[in-house]
Amino acid sequence: MLEGPIPTKIGSLYNLLGMDLSRNNLTGVIPPSMEKATHLQTLILQENELGGSIPDVFGQWSDMIGFTVGENRLSGRIPPSIFNLTSLQSLGLYANKLQGELPLDIGAPLPEIIVFTLGQNMLEGHIPASLGNASGLELIDLSSNSFVGEIPTFGKLLNLEYLNLGHSILESSESQRWESLYGLTNCSNLFMLSLDNNQLLGAIPDLVGKLSTHLISLHLSGNNLSRIVPSSLANLTSIIDLDLSNNSLTGTIEGWLGSLKNLQSLDLHGNNFVGFIPPSFGNLSELTILSLAQNEFKGHIPSTLGKLSQLSRLDLSYNNLQGDIRPEISELKQLIALYLSSSRLSGKIPDDLGKCQGLVTIQMDHNNLTGVIPTSLGNLLSLEMLNLSYNDLSGVIPTVLSDLQLLSKLDLSYNRLQGAIPRNGVFEHPANVSLDGNQGLCGRATGFHVPSCPDASPRTGRHYRLIMVLIPIIGFLSLALLTCFIIHEKIPQATFSLFPSLGEKFPRVSYWDLARATGNFSEINLIGEGSYSSVYKGKLKQVKTEIAVKILDLEIPGAEGSFALECKALRGIRHRNIVPLITECSAIDKKGNNFRALIYAFMPNGNLDTWLHHQGNQAARKHLGLAQRISIATNIADALDYLHHDSRRPIIHCDLKPSNILLDIHINACLGDFGIARFYVDSKLRTVGDSSSIAANGTLGYMAPGI
Repeated sequence: MLEGPIPTKIGSLYNLLGMDLSRNNLTGVIPPSMEKATHLQTLILQENELGGSIPDVFGQWSDMIGFTVGENRLSGRIPPSIFNLTSLQSLGLYANKLQGELPLDIGAPLPEIIVFTLGQNMLEGHIPASLGNASGLELIDLSSNSFVGEIPTFGKLLNLEYLNLGHSILESSESQRWESLYGLTNCSNLFMLSLDNNQLLGAIPDLVGKLSTHLISLHLSGNNLSRIVPSSLANLTSIIDLDLSNNSLTGTIEGWLGSLKNLQSLDLHGNNFVGFIPPSFGNLSELTILSLAQNEFKGHIPSTLGKLSQLSRLDLSYNNLQGDIRPEISELKQLIALYLSSSRLSGKIPDDLGKCQGLVTIQMDHNNLTGVIPTSLGNLLSLEMLNLSYNDLSGVIPTVLSDLQLLSKLDLSYNRLQGAIPRNGVFEHPANVSLDGNQGLCGRATGFHVPSCPDASPRTGRHYRLIMVLIPIIGFLSLALLTCFIIHEKIPQATFSLFPSLGEKFPRVSYWDLARATGNFSEINLIGEGSYSSVYKGKLKQVKTEIAVKILDLEIPGAEGSFALECKALRGIRHRNIVPLITECSAIDKKGNNFRALIYAFMPNGNLDTWLHHQGNQAARKHLGLAQRISIATNIADALDYLHHDSRRPIIHCDLKPSNILLDIHINACLGDFGIARFYVDSKLRTVGDSSSIAANGTLGYMAPGI
């Protein structure tokens, strides 16, 4: 968390060999005095706030091996002397505001270069063909610039693994026959190729199937590619991420799709693909993202899509599909987003859709759906957006929709709904709800401008006498059911339903983001271990601050439930004395196993237990004074008062102890670890899916001492 300028006196360290100040908040410029450190071999200043230009001092650094200043605010031209460092192996200038053109002979003076990353700048001109002569190159990233002309051939770069030339103005027409792609077939180690968002024309050459057998990522989206996808694409059996979206590709996809069994992300939206959606999708068991939107697919949604147990995003909107929404969709338990808009679908909304408890977004507008809105949608506690407009739905608006606390956008317009509009939840904010075109709606909900609902018809004497007879009978039956319910509540239940992820209002992070943030979960960054988890210190690129990553050990019984419960407890609470939850991560790790993690703000002063009970081998810390102890007690009392009385649902922490009380930089106390919390509902303490309140909770055999 260093800040301020880099001291100019660093240049006086004449024997300095390497310096790494990356991932701080440093400002100012790179000191020109650095030219005095003539023995410097590595200088790493990435992910700071440095400005100005790159000083032209590189002529003094003849031993330089690595120079990385990516993700700063550097501007101006790249000093020519930087390309004369014959020992340079890694050059990282990405994500700045650098301008100008690259030297045409750039490949000659850099014989040792391995990593060359200049992406996300304002560079222009042609990509020098001589770059293809730097035979040691393994990684090239020139993306998000303004390079023009043809893509040079890189056929001599036999060690090339990563090539990203996306988001520029590069050209390649059919008459040029994609000469650059011919060269890439020699790069047997290539695992990532991105040429997206350029001006490439014509058909994808058949030789795409001769690219490296190790290729796992291929991006050709956002070009002007046309005709059919060559069947040779089926040879790329290792591919995980394939993006051909926003082109003019046509034909069917059956011929090459079935062989790509390792696919995790497939994006074909915005093309002219035709035919049926192949049932062979059911064999792609690793798929997590599938987008076929804005094409000309026809026929029914194949039932085999229900086999894609890892699918988190499904987009079939804007096609010519017909028939019912397959009930097998409800088997997609990991689904977060479902898009079926403008697809000519008919029939009823599957009642079992409520089983997909992770759903955050549902869009089924502009179809021919009939029947009622299923009350099972009330089970989707993560739902934030629901659009069922422009269909033929009837019946009443289910009141369970008003219980969805995260639902912030609801569009039910232009259906045949009738009856009273609910008055709670999202309906308390009419600007977020659209009900136009439903002539039968009524009620007293404010802001919707509908008539009051008519009173019930007058009762006849016969009806009145019948009701008077039924009242005591119903009362007796209700009392019997209540007695059974109380008895059932006292029997511990074994099941625990997994609570869905936090939703899109929290930052999205991947397993790889967390691996990078914690040094690949290095033991150096391990700061604690619990019953179900390990906690690592790190720094996320997305939030630019230190974090604590709590990783659940899913092999331990109860860990998955602890993760789910902590998500539910923390998703809707905010208090200055509760450890801030930044986000969560539900993903697959590098070994293909399920991965669950919670990401918190890092508390630099550790937990209260280490301040109260010093270990023999622990460096002595400053002891807490009386005022600090009173302040800590007050902080935690405030947090508990909030949880018990002011949160949306009263929460009982159940494991309050010094090791779960964390201290920030100012020794303010924050309550953490909600892994066994309980929710107070109707005078019963309940977990998610567990109605037992008589089991012992908390740390076994633990009694907290007074502070």
